Amino acid sequence: MVRTLIALALWSSASAHAFDLQGHRGTRGLAPENTIAAFERALAIGVTTIETDLAVTKDGVLVISHDPVLNPDLVRGPDGRWLPGKGPPIHSLTLQELRRYDIGRTDPASAYGKQFPEQQAADGQRFPTLKELFALGAGNGVRFAIETKITPTSGADTPDAETFAKLVVAAVRDAGMSGRVEVLSFDWRTLVEVKKLAPEIRTVCITQSTANFDNARNAAWTAGLELSRYDGSVAKIARAAGCDTWSSFFRNLTPASIDEAHAIGLTVLPWTVNDPADMARLIDMKVDGLITDYPDRARKVMADKAIALPPSVGK
Repeated sequence: MVRTLIALALWSSASAHAFDLQGHRGTRGLAPENTIAAFERALAIGVTTIETDLAVTKDGVLVISHDPVLNPDLVRGPDGRWLPGKGPPIHSLTLQELRRYDIGRTDPASAYGKQFPEQQAADGQRFPTLKELFALGAGNGVRFAIETKITPTSGADTPDAETFAKLVVAAVRDAGMSGRVEVLSFDWRTLVEVKKLAPEIRTVCITQSTANFDNARNAAWTAGLELSRYDGSVAKIARAAGCDTWSSFFRNLTPASIDEAHAIGLTVLPWTVNDPADMARLIDMKVDGLITDYPDRARKVMADKAIALPPSVGK
């Protein structure tokens, strides 16, 4: 184990520009998302970065959750039953109240659960805190990509953008993780605030351009920036927002847009890529990493492409 930790530390220090393999929500395809079990699985497989999501409890604790409210596809109550419908906002519950819920499996009868047939249950998992996640990775050199789950219409379901950013910066600095964390969001308001408070922390502008959602074209999502003022270039508007990385829905990327992003100093990280053929295609397009529910698949593609692999550090 000691040798593994040393190897990862050396790999990390020597690979400032190494390919970034990010385990999405830990390893959503293989273990219950955003649980300690999922994060341990990611470390065991070998990832560069653990990608995850943040919510804030009523008593101001940063916890790991993709959904600002309790999701009935993922959450069981103290009685062991799936929630009958959407639960209360996490921001309305104290950490102690939140810990009553089990998130150790996905409801196999739900449409969401049927997407992940390889996922292995781990009953008894509770919503982790960001502090617990940092502690898990403190000695092994893994990086953390933490997404602020907030939208322009979140209202009372989340803290406001400025408060959210302050909590994140304080937690990252208190843990001594400023050099190992990047903060990401679809709602760029928190990213702008993070950069004001902590220029040393990397930020990641997430985008999606589909028929139902196109956040880069909506100033409410881009902290007031107008895409038309940046030649219609998503890469340019992300750079204007102060971001270090552009994380695009993988189907929206083209060789030209990747080249443009690189030319203006952005790294490019597509999400969420689960098909090995798509992984290989994007690697050939010169992306800087991949976000995936299946880092085990990505490692095989990386090996085929002769890309250096991060060592596994888990059990």
